[in-house]
Amino acid sequence: MANKPKLIVANWKMNLGHEISKFLANDIAAGLLDYSFNNLKIIICPSFISLQEVNEIFKKSKLDINIGAQDVFWEAPGAYTGEISPIFLKEIGCHYVIIGHSERRFYLHETNNMINQKIKSALAEEITPILCVGETQEERKEGTVDHLIIGQIKDALEGVVFSPNQKIIIAYEPNWIIGTGQTLSPEEVARIVRLIKKYFTDHYSSEFVENSLMVIYGGSINSRNIKSFVQQEVIDGFGVGGASLKADEFIKIIKSV
Repeated sequence: MANKPKLIVANWKMNLGHEISKFLANDIAAGLLDYSFNNLKIIICPSFISLQEVNEIFKKSKLDINIGAQDVFWEAPGAYTGEISPIFLKEIGCHYVIIGHSERRFYLHETNNMINQKIKSALAEEITPILCVGETQEERKEGTVDHLIIGQIKDALEGVVFSPNQKIIIAYEPNWIIGTGQTLSPEEVARIVRLIKKYFTDHYSSEFVENSLMVIYGGSINSRNIKSFVQQEVIDGFGVGGASLKADEFIKIIKSV
Protein backbone atom coordinates (compact mmCIF):
# COMPACT_ATOMS: atom_id res chain seq x y z
CA MET A 1 0.00 0.00 0.00
CA ALA A 2 2.88 2.38 0.75
CA ASN A 3 4.00 2.36 -2.89
CA LYS A 4 0.52 2.96 -4.33
CA PRO A 5 0.48 6.24 -6.29
CA LYS A 6 -1.63 9.03 -4.86
CA LEU A 7 -4.62 10.18 -6.89
CA ILE A 8 -5.99 13.63 -7.68
CA VAL A 9 -9.43 13.96 -9.29
CA ALA A 10 -10.30 17.44 -10.56
CA ASN A 11 -14.02 18.06 -11.02
CA TRP A 12 -14.64 21.17 -13.10
CA LYS A 13 -18.42 20.74 -12.68
CA MET A 14 -20.60 23.12 -14.78
CA ASN A 15 -18.19 26.01 -14.43
CA LEU A 16 -16.37 26.32 -17.74
CA GLY A 17 -17.44 26.61 -21.35
CA HIS A 18 -15.60 24.84 -24.14
CA GLU A 19 -13.07 27.55 -24.95
CA ILE A 20 -12.16 28.30 -21.33
CA SER A 21 -11.78 24.57 -20.68
CA LYS A 22 -9.22 24.40 -23.48
CA PHE A 23 -7.31 27.40 -22.11
CA LEU A 24 -7.23 25.86 -18.62
CA ALA A 25 -6.08 22.47 -19.92
CA ASN A 26 -3.29 24.13 -21.91
CA ASP A 27 -2.21 26.20 -18.89
CA ILE A 28 -2.09 23.10 -16.66
CA ALA A 29 -0.14 21.18 -19.30
CA ALA A 30 2.35 24.03 -19.73
CA GLY A 31 2.84 24.32 -15.98
CA LEU A 32 3.62 20.63 -15.59
CA LEU A 33 5.82 20.01 -18.63
CA ASP A 34 9.08 20.04 -16.66
CA TYR A 35 7.67 18.39 -13.56
CA SER A 36 7.88 14.68 -12.77
CA PHE A 37 4.94 13.11 -10.94
CA ASN A 38 5.67 9.40 -11.31
CA ASN A 39 4.01 8.54 -8.00
CA LEU A 40 0.87 10.54 -8.70
CA LYS A 41 -2.13 9.85 -10.94
CA ILE A 42 -4.22 12.78 -12.19
CA ILE A 43 -7.78 12.60 -13.53
CA ILE A 44 -9.50 15.72 -14.83
CA CYS A 45 -13.27 15.78 -15.33
CA PRO A 46 -14.48 18.59 -17.63
CA SER A 47 -17.99 18.93 -19.01
CA PHE A 48 -19.20 16.53 -21.69
CA ILE A 49 -18.72 19.09 -24.47
CA SER A 50 -15.02 19.49 -23.63
CA LEU A 51 -14.03 15.90 -22.86
CA GLN A 52 -12.56 15.00 -26.23
CA GLU A 53 -10.61 18.19 -26.83
CA VAL A 54 -9.22 18.36 -23.29
CA ASN A 55 -8.11 14.77 -23.70
CA GLU A 56 -6.32 15.65 -26.95
CA ILE A 57 -4.52 18.55 -25.26
CA PHE A 58 -3.07 16.29 -22.59
CA LYS A 59 -2.17 13.62 -25.14
CA LYS A 60 -0.22 16.15 -27.22
CA SER A 61 1.60 17.37 -24.12
CA LYS A 62 2.75 13.77 -23.44
CA LEU A 63 1.61 14.16 -19.83
CA ASP A 64 0.03 11.14 -18.18
CA ILE A 65 -3.18 12.95 -17.30
CA ASN A 66 -6.44 11.04 -17.74
CA ILE A 67 -9.91 12.40 -18.35
CA GLY A 68 -13.10 11.44 -16.56
CA ALA A 69 -16.75 12.24 -17.15
CA GLN A 70 -19.00 13.84 -14.54
CA ASP A 71 -21.87 11.41 -15.09
CA VAL A 72 -23.08 8.50 -17.23
CA PHE A 73 -26.37 6.78 -18.08
CA TRP A 74 -27.05 3.10 -17.43
CA GLU A 75 -28.29 2.12 -20.88
CA ALA A 76 -26.66 1.50 -24.24
CA PRO A 77 -27.46 3.95 -27.07
CA GLY A 78 -31.18 4.52 -27.45
CA ALA A 79 -34.07 6.94 -26.95
CA TYR A 80 -32.79 8.60 -23.76
CA THR A 81 -32.83 12.32 -24.48
CA GLY A 82 -30.09 14.30 -22.75
CA GLU A 83 -28.20 11.27 -21.43
CA ILE A 84 -24.83 9.84 -22.42
CA SER A 85 -23.93 6.19 -22.84
CA PRO A 86 -20.75 4.69 -21.38
CA ILE A 87 -20.09 3.40 -24.89
CA PHE A 88 -19.73 6.99 -26.11
CA LEU A 89 -17.41 7.87 -23.24
CA LYS A 90 -15.19 4.90 -23.94
CA GLU A 91 -15.07 5.78 -27.64
CA ILE A 92 -13.40 9.15 -26.94
CA GLY A 93 -10.87 7.69 -24.49
CA CYS A 94 -12.64 8.36 -21.20
CA HIS A 95 -11.63 5.74 -18.63
CA TYR A 96 -13.17 7.23 -15.47
CA VAL A 97 -16.57 8.59 -14.48
CA ILE A 98 -17.90 10.34 -11.37
CA ILE A 99 -21.06 8.64 -10.12
CA GLY A 100 -23.37 9.68 -7.29
CA HIS A 101 -21.99 13.15 -6.63
CA SER A 102 -23.89 14.90 -3.83
CA GLU A 103 -25.02 17.66 -6.18
CA ARG A 104 -26.72 15.10 -8.42
CA ARG A 105 -28.25 13.35 -5.41
CA PHE A 106 -29.60 16.69 -4.15
CA TYR A 107 -30.60 18.64 -7.27
CA LEU A 108 -31.59 15.72 -9.52
CA HIS A 109 -32.82 13.30 -6.83
CA GLU A 110 -30.42 10.59 -7.93
CA THR A 111 -31.08 7.46 -5.90
CA ASN A 112 -28.79 4.66 -4.75
CA ASN A 113 -30.58 2.36 -7.21
CA MET A 114 -29.80 4.70 -10.11
CA ILE A 115 -26.20 4.94 -8.92
CA ASN A 116 -26.01 1.14 -8.77
CA GLN A 117 -27.16 0.85 -12.39
CA LYS A 118 -24.66 3.49 -13.51
CA ILE A 119 -21.78 1.66 -11.82
CA LYS A 120 -22.73 -1.57 -13.55
CA SER A 121 -22.95 0.15 -16.95
CA ALA A 122 -19.58 1.86 -16.50
CA LEU A 123 -17.83 -1.34 -15.47
CA ALA A 124 -19.36 -3.18 -18.43
CA GLU A 125 -17.45 -0.76 -20.69
CA GLU A 126 -14.25 -0.98 -18.62
CA ILE A 127 -14.70 2.53 -17.22
CA THR A 128 -13.63 2.96 -13.59
CA PRO A 129 -16.37 4.45 -11.37
CA ILE A 130 -15.53 7.23 -8.93
CA LEU A 131 -18.30 6.61 -6.41
CA CYS A 132 -19.10 9.64 -4.23
CA VAL A 133 -20.38 9.11 -0.70
CA GLY A 134 -20.93 11.51 2.16
CA GLU A 135 -23.26 12.92 4.77
CA THR A 136 -25.27 16.10 5.29
CA GLN A 137 -24.60 18.38 8.25
CA GLU A 138 -27.77 17.13 9.95
CA GLU A 139 -26.67 13.51 9.59
CA ARG A 140 -23.29 14.33 11.11
CA LYS A 141 -24.98 16.04 14.06
CA GLU A 142 -27.21 12.99 14.51
CA GLY A 143 -24.16 10.73 14.70
CA THR A 144 -25.25 8.49 11.81
CA VAL A 145 -22.27 9.17 9.54
CA ASP A 146 -20.63 5.73 9.67
CA HIS A 147 -23.86 3.83 9.11
CA LEU A 148 -24.91 6.16 6.31
CA ILE A 149 -21.65 5.94 4.36
CA ILE A 150 -21.42 2.17 4.54
CA GLY A 151 -25.09 1.98 3.53
CA GLN A 152 -24.42 4.14 0.48
CA ILE A 153 -21.54 1.89 -0.58
CA LYS A 154 -23.54 -1.31 -0.02
CA ASP A 155 -26.50 -0.04 -2.04
CA ALA A 156 -24.29 1.30 -4.83
CA LEU A 157 -22.45 -2.00 -5.20
CA GLU A 158 -25.44 -4.33 -4.80
CA GLY A 159 -25.00 -7.17 -7.28
CA VAL A 160 -21.79 -5.69 -8.73
CA VAL A 161 -19.19 -8.30 -9.63
CA PHE A 162 -15.70 -7.00 -10.36
CA SER A 163 -13.59 -8.66 -13.03
CA PRO A 164 -9.90 -9.19 -12.20
CA ASN A 165 -8.69 -5.96 -13.83
CA GLN A 166 -11.56 -3.70 -12.79
CA LYS A 167 -11.12 -1.01 -10.16
CA ILE A 168 -13.21 1.37 -8.10
CA ILE A 169 -12.48 4.72 -6.48
CA ILE A 170 -14.51 5.81 -3.45
CA ALA A 171 -14.61 9.57 -2.98
CA TYR A 172 -15.62 10.58 0.54
CA GLU A 173 -17.09 14.09 0.24
CA PRO A 174 -19.15 15.46 3.15
CA ASN A 175 -22.05 17.25 1.43
CA TRP A 176 -22.13 20.17 3.84
CA ILE A 177 -18.46 21.06 3.29
CA ILE A 178 -18.30 21.12 -0.52
CA GLY A 179 -17.68 24.64 -1.77
CA THR A 180 -17.77 26.25 1.70
CA GLY A 181 -14.05 26.59 2.37
CA GLN A 182 -14.47 24.42 5.46
CA THR A 183 -12.83 21.02 5.88
CA LEU A 184 -13.05 18.17 8.32
CA SER A 185 -9.97 17.56 10.43
CA PRO A 186 -7.41 15.34 8.72
CA GLU A 187 -7.77 12.88 11.61
CA GLU A 188 -11.54 12.55 11.11
CA VAL A 189 -11.11 12.09 7.36
CA ALA A 190 -8.51 9.38 8.02
CA ARG A 191 -10.97 7.65 10.37
CA ILE A 192 -13.68 7.61 7.70
CA VAL A 193 -11.22 6.33 5.09
CA ARG A 194 -10.23 3.49 7.44
CA LEU A 195 -13.91 2.69 7.98
CA ILE A 196 -14.49 2.42 4.23
CA LYS A 197 -11.39 0.31 3.71
CA LYS A 198 -12.42 -2.01 6.55
CA TYR A 199 -15.77 -2.57 4.84
CA PHE A 200 -14.00 -3.65 1.66
CA THR A 201 -11.52 -5.78 3.63
CA ASP A 202 -14.46 -7.57 5.27
CA HIS A 203 -16.34 -8.16 1.99
CA TYR A 204 -13.72 -8.42 -0.75
CA SER A 205 -10.43 -10.23 -1.23
CA SER A 206 -7.21 -8.76 0.11
CA GLU A 207 -5.91 -8.70 -3.47
CA PHE A 208 -8.86 -6.54 -4.57
CA VAL A 209 -8.38 -4.11 -1.70
CA GLU A 210 -4.65 -3.88 -2.39
CA ASN A 211 -4.78 -3.49 -6.15
CA SER A 212 -8.24 -2.29 -7.16
CA LEU A 213 -9.52 0.05 -4.45
CA MET A 214 -8.64 3.67 -3.75
CA VAL A 215 -10.37 5.88 -1.18
CA ILE A 216 -9.95 9.63 -1.63
CA TYR A 217 -11.21 12.74 0.17
CA GLY A 218 -12.83 15.83 -1.33
CA GLY A 219 -14.15 18.90 0.43
CA SER A 220 -12.71 22.39 -0.12
CA ILE A 221 -9.21 21.06 -0.76
CA ASN A 222 -6.71 23.80 -1.68
CA SER A 223 -2.97 24.47 -1.70
CA ARG A 224 -3.10 25.84 1.86
CA ASN A 225 -4.62 22.79 3.55
CA ILE A 226 -3.51 19.92 1.32
CA LYS A 227 -0.29 19.11 3.19
CA SER A 228 -2.11 18.34 6.44
CA PHE A 229 -4.19 15.73 4.59
CA VAL A 230 -1.22 14.28 2.70
CA GLN A 231 0.34 13.46 6.08
CA GLN A 232 -2.50 10.98 6.67
CA GLU A 233 -1.06 8.15 4.60
CA VAL A 234 -4.27 6.11 4.70
CA ILE A 235 -5.90 8.67 2.37
CA ASP A 236 -5.19 7.55 -1.20
CA GLY A 237 -5.79 10.91 -2.84
CA PHE A 238 -8.02 13.94 -3.18
CA GLY A 239 -11.00 15.30 -5.05
CA VAL A 240 -10.48 18.94 -6.01
CA GLY A 241 -13.30 21.23 -7.08
CA GLY A 242 -12.99 25.01 -7.18
CA ALA A 243 -9.23 24.95 -6.66
CA SER A 244 -8.80 23.00 -9.91
CA LEU A 245 -10.29 25.88 -11.94
CA LYS A 246 -7.14 28.00 -11.58
CA ALA A 247 -4.04 26.51 -13.18
CA ASP A 248 -1.53 27.98 -10.70
CA GLU A 249 -3.51 26.81 -7.68
CA PHE A 250 -4.10 23.35 -9.10
CA ILE A 251 -0.40 22.95 -9.96
CA LYS A 252 0.51 23.93 -6.38
CA ILE A 253 -1.79 21.17 -5.11
CA ILE A 254 -0.23 18.62 -7.48
CA LYS A 255 3.28 19.51 -6.35
CA SER A 256 2.28 19.39 -2.68
CA VAL A 257 0.91 15.88 -3.10
